Amino acid sequence: MIRRGFRKPPRVIFERLSSELRAELARFRAPSRGRLGRDALLQLLSDTDLDKLWCNLAERPYPALSARVDQAAYEGICPGSFDRILAKADDAISHRVELLGSGRVMLGRDIDWHTDFKTGFGWPVRYFRDIEYNNPERQSDVKVPWELSRLQWLIPVGQAYLLTGEERYAVAVGSIIEHWIDSNPYACSVNWACTMEVALRILTWTWFFHVFAKAESWAADGFREKFLRSLFLHVEFTEQHIERSDVNGNHFTADAAGLVFGGLFFGQGHLANHWQQLGWEILSEEIKRQVYEDGVDFEASVPYHRLVTELFYLPALYRERLGLSINAPYQQRLEAMGKFTAAYTKPNGLAPLWGDADDARALPFGYQDINDHRYLIGIIGVHFKNTTLLETFSGSKEEIFWLFGGDVNSSFPLNAGVKGGASTAFKQGGFYVLRNANDHVFVDCGPIGLSGRGGHGHNDCLSFEAVLNGVPLISDCGAYVYTASYEDRNAFRSTAYHNTPQIDGEEINRFIRPDYLWNLHYDALPYVETWSVHDDHAVFIGQHAGYHKLASSVTPRRTIALDFKLHAILIRDEFIGQGTHDISIPLHLTPDVDLLEVNECRVRLGDKSKRFDLYWPTDAGYQFSIEDGQLSRSYGVIQKIKKMRWKRENSVLRPLSVFLAPEGVSDDFEKRLFGWLPDMRS
Repeated sequence: MIRRGFRKPPRVIFERLSSELRAELARFRAPSRGRLGRDALLQLLSDTDLDKLWCNLAERPYPALSARVDQAAYEGICPGSFDRILAKADDAISHRVELLGSGRVMLGRDIDWHTDFKTGFGWPVRYFRDIEYNNPERQSDVKVPWELSRLQWLIPVGQAYLLTGEERYAVAVGSIIEHWIDSNPYACSVNWACTMEVALRILTWTWFFHVFAKAESWAADGFREKFLRSLFLHVEFTEQHIERSDVNGNHFTADAAGLVFGGLFFGQGHLANHWQQLGWEILSEEIKRQVYEDGVDFEASVPYHRLVTELFYLPALYRERLGLSINAPYQQRLEAMGKFTAAYTKPNGLAPLWGDADDARALPFGYQDINDHRYLIGIIGVHFKNTTLLETFSGSKEEIFWLFGGDVNSSFPLNAGVKGGASTAFKQGGFYVLRNANDHVFVDCGPIGLSGRGGHGHNDCLSFEAVLNGVPLISDCGAYVYTASYEDRNAFRSTAYHNTPQIDGEEINRFIRPDYLWNLHYDALPYVETWSVHDDHAVFIGQHAGYHKLASSVTPRRTIALDFKLHAILIRDEFIGQGTHDISIPLHLTPDVDLLEVNECRVRLGDKSKRFDLYWPTDAGYQFSIEDGQLSRSYGVIQKIKKMRWKRENSVLRPLSVFLAPEGVSDDFEKRLFGWLPDMRS
């Protein structure tokens, strides 16, 4: 680890050593800083009276609704949401939660903020740098106390308060926040061990403040001082322990977003201005580094694209609410992120299970499926009046309402969501979407995440997901967990868990070490040979260099052709190289698809309403099997699926063509394919 660290540029090494020194020196200051007195706090915030400060802060604009909401108007825009919010609010004030695949859990009267309640393993209350939160031998998951301490599960309570005005909601949230503060001394618990967690609490707590600032139960002088002191220390801690590296990802972005929110929240004085300016400068630089011009986040994960879009967008919205500007390139990058979201969204409204996923959100106000990202299309479309995005939007308006309020329905054209998107190439990000209204094929032929370091990307080059005629058929396997199980973590990001060829049992990008959970060697350099879109079909042809490291080099070349008229696809794999090899080509079925009939070189599959034939040439020379697989639709949740696998062992390289088409159209499909791909017969 030390040897790898010293390979970094001198500037990065210096900054890291300086950061380490500051953090060590801060341990001696932490106890007294945590007891920051009222007069010192007011001086730092350029004020003299706590209650006056509280009232002034409450009058400042905020980027999300924090005033009373008319129930009838809300139900008109978000039908069914009112009852759902009240039910979730009642769960939350009763300390019942469901986080990270836990199922519904009763936390008890006094919440244990330092324990993974799924395993019972806890972390001590001590200075954050002395806490080892990765414990592979115990299979504990630090994300559980972290997620619990983000307090996003209390957001429905705030919404219920705005919808009903009932004081019991304010009492519950104030009591829980006060208990959290008392249980997590400044810089001295596992919930201070990751700056991103501190920064995300800034977003949540500032919204809680604006929602409950005028509530009777929040008027107690002692509570007001305790709340503002803790929030101030959150922002100060974020600046002092910002997660900066030579290549920065979503942690650095979250830290910067927290600084913008904290600075804009406190508003006046040198420190507040410094925080918001520093955070905004970071975001303005990082959006150019982390997001390609085509709108794809460079971490090579669709769920993290969602999170990072929120982290770049919400501070921009906050600035505009306070009369501050955002520049045109920043806006253009956000709109591009919205367009990528629209492109990867499948006909059923859900996103592909691509790359890592930990269900992370910045300020979640809606209760749609965790894999429904359509609200991003609507939010960005409404904010920037982007006609293309507004016409594409087809999801719930909950998230949009809680940011913009009013009659958000009037922002959308009458035909919104009617048309299917067009096939689109995101060449910088490396994603290719072949689609029409009812078909959607999402293909990866791009770099691994975090500028070739791995990050939240998987071994999925040339892999794909497929929806045909409205039926999701082929799926990625998701991510499942992180530090809770090193074995599962590495399995779900491995080549075998993706719909891409594997040669000689090797990973397309080699793992560095089993405990390097976010790093990979960058072996599978991608190359797109053909991308063509026509009126009735689209064709992708790509390859990668992941198996050039073999003693006898092999280049996999994959062709995917989508027939818009017949709702059918071809997956053709060719292998350029010499010698004998083991070849394995898996396709993972979605959980909702049944295997109806299996014959030689033909499988019939389908859902309750539609059937499809999957078939391949009888002389292909591959052994076929149907095996058990695993899929994770959200963090900590796993389900069994079926996967199909074609393999050749210690054999010469041979191509394989697999056809997937609705029942009864196979002959027509092949005739059309040979017209588009004349070399396919060879």
